[in-house]
Amino acid sequence: MPAAQALPSADGLWTGLRLAPGAAPGLALAPDAEAAIVVRQGLVQWIGKAAEIPAEHAALPRHDGGRALVTPGLIDCHTHLVYGGQRANEFAMRLAGVSYEDVAKAGGGIASSVRATREASEDALFSSASARLEHLLAEGVCAIEIKSGYGLALEHERKQLRVARRLGEAYGVTVRTTFLGAHALPPEYAGRSGDYIDMVCNNMLPALAAEGLIDAVDVFCERIAFSLEETERVFKAAQALGLPVKLHAEQLSDMGGAALAARYGALSCDHIEHLSSAGIAAMRAAGTVAVLLPGAYYTLRDTQLPPIAGLRAAGVPMAVSTDHNPGTSPALSLLLMLNMACTLFRLTVPEALAGVTVHAARALGLQATHGVIGVGLPANFVLWNVGEAAELAYWFGARPLRAVVRQGRMG
Repeated sequence: MPAAQALPSADGLWTGLRLAPGAAPGLALAPDAEAAIVVRQGLVQWIGKAAEIPAEHAALPRHDGGRALVTPGLIDCHTHLVYGGQRANEFAMRLAGVSYEDVAKAGGGIASSVRATREASEDALFSSASARLEHLLAEGVCAIEIKSGYGLALEHERKQLRVARRLGEAYGVTVRTTFLGAHALPPEYAGRSGDYIDMVCNNMLPALAAEGLIDAVDVFCERIAFSLEETERVFKAAQALGLPVKLHAEQLSDMGGAALAARYGALSCDHIEHLSSAGIAAMRAAGTVAVLLPGAYYTLRDTQLPPIAGLRAAGVPMAVSTDHNPGTSPALSLLLMLNMACTLFRLTVPEALAGVTVHAARALGLQATHGVIGVGLPANFVLWNVGEAAELAYWFGARPLRAVVRQGRMG
């Protein structure tokens, strides 16, 4: 893929478009009405009916959309994209009946990815992550979160986060970096989780924040990871540095992590299969987004569904993401996650589409610039060769993308 700066500008008048429902809030067009979008200097300058294009834009260079359906650029709001190696052997072990927890206790799981990541150079990590990112970009992803958490030592966490920043620069995609130093206990700290959390809070987090490598802070709060007390220590350290928090919450059990995260104004709580009604209420009060990760649910053959009805009734926004990681969700298709969110979690098509656009933007703190198509916003939108929006969740294995505009350039 060419360097971001070499990609052609998307400036001009985009015609022959059909806007997907909700793509441009406040703009009411009939489903089959022809729409147009004006892009200037990488920003959306005008959007509306093709028959009403203002005269000052009529002479701009034209891009014919061929009656394609247009959505905002998709957002993959929870990924672990940068890591060394892969874990297909653990996939086979789980198929043979070994539990995720038993794999972790035997030295597999996150620990095996930590070993591979520590052994890999920054350039090697960039190369492998680039190949994975290109799969996601080919499906219209315009913004992505990339977590650390496979280094578990300052130099290796730094290496992951530096690669994440490089990916954004090289591919012209919005990247939000999340420090997940409290992902697992590294082997050199076996039996000393408190000491490791001290290292995370007092050394790693301040150093990486000072280098401008962190946009948010996450913790894996679970019985096989870190306790509520340890999680809160990390949250306090993040708060002192002015960094927003999020949480891997209630994936394997109800730890009460969502309520804790909500008290700290968390951007999101992710996984949440075991989320309680009290957790839902806390998230609603805090405006915290629920991030649904059907790929992990599917891969782990889980049977505990997230409380979709409760979240829906409470009005908690629900985002959808790949959770791309080498162990429990080796997913490289956000469109497949749309299908899974509908078929496994029973989201409606509008809910699922909002989950990879407007709500995913909010889960990353990007709601002011991403997730919708609007005047004054960066031009991030996708043209699809489909007849209706439901097809984006209906097909799996197809890539109906016609064209993508990413940060004002044609990707």
